[in-house]
Amino acid sequence: MLTYKLGFAKKLPLLKSIVVYVLLVFGCFMLVIFAIGGLPIAEVLIITSIVLGIYRYRLHRERDAK
Repeated sequence: MLTYKLGFAKKLPLLKSIVVYVLLVFGCFMLVIFAIGGLPIAEVLIITSIVLGIYRYRLHRERDAK
């Protein structure tokens, strides 16, 4: 959910936001099944969150500079 919020989230009405987050929770359960199978899901999501956080920080700094 953090990766979605940092990289892709747009301002949505409340009901649409609820639907998106419910689908994200469902997807997380599927990822847990893959992680149990031995795939490095958690590590990839952590790295993705860090990269998107850095991107958002740099974008914010560039916008403030203008």
